[in-house]
Amino acid sequence: MKKASPFFLALIIFFFLINLAEAQNQPSAKPPVLLTSCGQSPGPALIKVMLQKLGVDFELIPLATAADLQKKKETGQPFGSVIIVMGASLKGMGAAGISIDDEIKRVNALIQEARNQGLTIIGAHVEGMKRRAQGAAAGDTTDEQSIDAVAPKANILLINKEGNADGRFTQIARSHNIPLIEVEKNLDLITTLSQIFGLNK
Repeated sequence: MKKASPFFLALIIFFFLINLAEAQNQPSAKPPVLLTSCGQSPGPALIKVMLQKLGVDFELIPLATAADLQKKKETGQPFGSVIIVMGASLKGMGAAGISIDDEIKRVNALIQEARNQGLTIIGAHVEGMKRRAQGAAAGDTTDEQSIDAVAPKANILLINKEGNADGRFTQIARSHNIPLIEVEKNLDLITTLSQIFGLNK
């Protein structure tokens, strides 16, 4: 049998090391997941469906607080990560009887407690440009305020590419050294979340 050339073997080792490095650099998170919103948009419902399909243990708490993280920790089975879906709905906040200022205050405290517990914070924006200032009524900046409250403090940014058409999330990711994961369409979230939670191994 003809032996492989040293060059060919070196090439195989090179690509193996490249793939290993990529796997090690892949942003990751652990369940169980606390899923919530900053702005009470419908976005969390989409993430909920994806997590259910994957069988990831999660709790959807639309108005989750730092106390929810603390209570879960006290059970001896703390959350492993938090997904905060960015994007504001005036209708959703109105139904909950809250303002964007209330939401930002709540989420700031939630993020601080998540950091204290060493949890991975995933900032998700999955509704595209319709859930950005471009899709809002004149003078309504609540979507962008939601992004400002979450994105710079996240450990991972998970973004529908269409919603990053102006490069806003790219700029935030670069400025704060945050891994940015873009999906072409929301169906791709299944594959991406599977990778993040290590289900594709």
